[in-house]
Amino acid sequence: MLKAFRPKHPANALRFGAWALLTAAIFSSAHAQTYPAKPVRSVAPYSPGSGPDAVMRILSDRLSRTWGQQLVIDNKPGANGFIAISDAKRAAPDGYTVLQVDNTHMALQPHVFKQLPYDPAKDFEPVAPVYLTHFFVVVAANSPWKDVSDLVKAAKAAPGEITYGSWGIGSVAHVGAAMLEAATETRMMHVPFKDMGQVYTSVASGDIKWAFGTAATAGPMFQAKKVKFLALAAPKRLAGFTEVPTVGEAGGPAGFEVKTWVGMFAPTGTPKAAIDKINADVGKVLSTPEVKERLATFGFEPYIGPPSELTKAIERDSRTFGDVVKRAKISLD
Repeated sequence: MLKAFRPKHPANALRFGAWALLTAAIFSSAHAQTYPAKPVRSVAPYSPGSGPDAVMRILSDRLSRTWGQQLVIDNKPGANGFIAISDAKRAAPDGYTVLQVDNTHMALQPHVFKQLPYDPAKDFEPVAPVYLTHFFVVVAANSPWKDVSDLVKAAKAAPGEITYGSWGIGSVAHVGAAMLEAATETRMMHVPFKDMGQVYTSVASGDIKWAFGTAATAGPMFQAKKVKFLALAAPKRLAGFTEVPTVGEAGGPAGFEVKTWVGMFAPTGTPKAAIDKINADVGKVLSTPEVKERLATFGFEPYIGPPSELTKAIERDSRTFGDVVKRAKISLD
């Protein structure tokens, strides 16, 4: 049996330790310089043409040119994201598979499902934040409500009768509305839809009174003047929609916020050098004026930071979602 090398003298031990650290640093640096040596696959639970998919394709185009290797988009929609997430979970942790998901998958679903086919903390490592988007309070263009205070007054006058829509039980739009109910001490009626587009069509026709929507999802109906935005659930107004006040400015709860963020993750055990390389290069792309402008057309804001930023975001959102889900008794099991 081979014995581990143990220097006999303290000075030798120090020299050996320094040598080991230097060797590790050189190896890590060499890996970073050669990475990626082949195409990188980005697995995503989003359909082609969706907002998250469009942003990843913008990144793919620029990162592929920077790396000299393709960032290949692998869309696997369906089953609440489980198909894509399980695929990425099974992938080798070698830096050549990343997962694009949002705070619904990493911070909300653990609270609405008793059992998940993945553990956000144990199965994945954060790689890079990508973008975030806040939600508007969307009502019909001919709605008599002028601001959020009108919505709240109507809800208090008719408990359980004011309807709001979402694209499913446990979605961010559903949980966001439950947050507003809690913050305003109101009770409204949730109407879930199978298709996101149907939500805003129903708002426009008056079948439901309101819904949360982003510039990407409800924007087309807004531009067509079929719906109007009462307010934005964000700390500040959104560029391109500066005429729309925040919820706090529109007579709603101060500091009220409903948002979605999207980030990149990798299977646990992925080399740090690969994670650092992706994080740095994604940040550089998102910092360019051209990409910022492209994201703004969707109402998205670049979300740039180290991998630890995603860890903090998950912890923060998980606390918020957990409290709301428990209070509203939202469950998908």
